[in-house]
Amino acid sequence: MISPPDRTRSHLPEDTDRSAPDHRRPPRILRLPMGMADFAHRGFRVDRPENRALLEEHARSFLRGFNLAVSNWRYPHPALADLPDEERGFAYEGAAMHAGIRDLATFGRARALHRLLAGPGAAYVHLIHVGVGWALAPLRIPLPVPVPATPLLRWLALDGAGFAECFFAGPARLRKACANPDDERRQARIAGCGRALWFIECADLDGIRHRISTVDEKARPHLWSGVGLASCYAGGLDAAGFRALREASGPHWAHFGQGCLFGIAARARSGIVPEHTALGARTLFAADVESAAGWTDLAADGLDGSTAIAAYTEWKTRLRRAVLDNS
Repeated sequence: MISPPDRTRSHLPEDTDRSAPDHRRPPRILRLPMGMADFAHRGFRVDRPENRALLEEHARSFLRGFNLAVSNWRYPHPALADLPDEERGFAYEGAAMHAGIRDLATFGRARALHRLLAGPGAAYVHLIHVGVGWALAPLRIPLPVPVPATPLLRWLALDGAGFAECFFAGPARLRKACANPDDERRQARIAGCGRALWFIECADLDGIRHRISTVDEKARPHLWSGVGLASCYAGGLDAAGFRALREASGPHWAHFGQGCLFGIAARARSGIVPEHTALGARTLFAADVESAAGWTDLAADGLDGSTAIAAYTEWKTRLRRAVLDNS
């Protein structure tokens, strides 16, 4: 699941030939303004300048990916490859939002998501399915989401939908977004809200802890899961910060650790692992990135052929056991 794919460029099927004319009028999709990434404009925390610079750049990379896909949707990979290595996953997430919108607008005929997952996009399958969730956020449904080679990953679209809901609406949306936490689909979406908190609070531990304390107690572990994913994927902590965040998660350490493993596995899959991801693996699990990411494969054994939300939930449950066993 997390092994980097063959780096040689694969060829798309003939029906995806970029030179072939499209006789159907494609939907017009406008570019997103880069100002959408400005934390002050969004009402996010701005009193942590170093983290703000890092996380705003991630948000801008998402917007760049979306905008590049607008102009290059038939085969966006060369344009995305020009972006910095560590930012490319966020760009693929943005490109996936565009692909999701285009496929919805054409009832799937554009096959934009299929094209995005082909070739180099296979290295970013986690981020691509998260990005599709941005397009689905207003619909509050997880489908239509293509079934990837690892069907469990399709449910990451719900994570993306939760992230988009809180990122666009801001912290005032959090309590409503965390309603009905007993539902498995809602739990996956709440995890995305937790990931958004990392940006809303500019990776500030006290701010995140306070926000989580204001929601339904049953929703809190799933928020911590999203916080864990963001901390290891997006960054913003040193070793002391990781230790403090683990302590702050308290009884929700297993959920937090499960989210961290998701983030580590996504970075490992791409073959581009920033220092903060390796630091998280060492500090939290006393493991290297490949070993920590490999736990996600072990936990998926016997589940990775299922498209059911119950299998996705069981996958996370197994990972939480692994976190506790390796604490």
